[in-house]
Amino acid sequence: MARDTIDDRPIEGRDDLVAWIAAGCKPRETWKAGTEHEKFPYLRADLAPVAYAGPAGIGALLEGLAARTGWEPITDGDALIGLADPIGGGAVSLEPGGQFELSGAPLADVHATAAELDRHLADLAAIADPLGIGFAGLGTSPKWSLAETPVMPKSRYRIMSAYMPKVGTRGRDMMFRTSTVQVNLDFSSEADMVAAMRVGLALQPIATALFAASPFLDGAPSGFLSTRSEIWRDTDRHRTGMLPQAFEADFGFGSYVDWALDVPMYFVKRGATYHDVTGTTFRQFMAGALAERLPGVVPEMGDWTNHVGTLFPEVRLKRYIEMRGADAGPRTHIAALPALWIGLLYDTDARDAASRLIADWTAAERQALRDAVPRTALATPFRTTTVRDVAREVLAIARDGLRRRARLDPATGADETIHLAALDEIVASGKTRAERLLADWETNGRSIDRVLTLSEM
Repeated sequence: MARDTIDDRPIEGRDDLVAWIAAGCKPRETWKAGTEHEKFPYLRADLAPVAYAGPAGIGALLEGLAARTGWEPITDGDALIGLADPIGGGAVSLEPGGQFELSGAPLADVHATAAELDRHLADLAAIADPLGIGFAGLGTSPKWSLAETPVMPKSRYRIMSAYMPKVGTRGRDMMFRTSTVQVNLDFSSEADMVAAMRVGLALQPIATALFAASPFLDGAPSGFLSTRSEIWRDTDRHRTGMLPQAFEADFGFGSYVDWALDVPMYFVKRGATYHDVTGTTFRQFMAGALAERLPGVVPEMGDWTNHVGTLFPEVRLKRYIEMRGADAGPRTHIAALPALWIGLLYDTDARDAASRLIADWTAAERQALRDAVPRTALATPFRTTTVRDVAREVLAIARDGLRRRARLDPATGADETIHLAALDEIVASGKTRAERLLADWETNGRSIDRVLTLSEM
């Protein structure tokens, strides 16, 4: 089973690509959310990163997890690179530097997401503890240099790693030394998608500030509270950013397709082989630009699916909407992210309130927030106030939305607002996870080893 899609239906034209996104529309009553999170594995004995090979390596960890869960293997050549749940739809996969990712199944509420997370971490601990492996919830790996970071045996990553220095200075850092948490959300129509994308893009810097948890790199403070977010600012300008076109009057499925068509591709996959096509846009591919390099290879729907998955704007559109602005963090933060965005976007009144909040924000203001929050997070100035005050208002809107949803935990009877508690505390104190880690580092011997172990999930 391969992680990247193989779908050999030929692409007849742009309309097929628009229809592919439009097929994601779902009735509101069927909406779910899938939460993805990454974490850094390390060896508890010496706090070294975990290589793929060996009796206590990532490969062995995946094999043990497969035996425990019964999930199906995902392979790249002979290498086991992930697992897929054939029943629930979730998956475990590897990021380039060994970051261990759970791509959660689409679930009905945040309580189910929290329960899924607990099951995953319990399964993981059952295999990892005997191997002496721990997992750190941070937005960047704080200790290991790029050279010290292991490389996972995935073909697409070899192509990406070679290409990254051509389009930015931080692409390899992004690949090998960052971790995130994101939530994937449904939409009911093109207009519904547009409204959600606008709220998501405008408020993504607020989420970045709230979830800032990556103040270290190369064994020392980086000067940023979300180093992960700062790294993304110089990764690849063609496929990243704030998508200002989403705020134009005619934005829709077609607009996103047109943007994606002009982003250079990474690869074309045929069978088990990844062909490096970096530098060629999908539009050029459709016009026959690869005919001589790849005789007989014509654009297929699987190529489009894979290409869309290699675009990295702050909010990404597929057949669902991905909120991508948050650092990885502790357990409570992982559940808090879907709670925040579900509260803002799955209740009509809450989404309307969020839309009014950001309605007069200019493109320049949105970009200024994006540029500033990696360094100053909640203290970032905005108009006559700060991001902290905006975050307080955003949380109030999300809380009201979750209360109106009234999805109760069958065990406790609590609604989904309980999962906002970690964010409420951050806003109340004005201190992000990053600032707490920096303070602990300063008062406890400036030990980067302590930062790593203190962040164990």
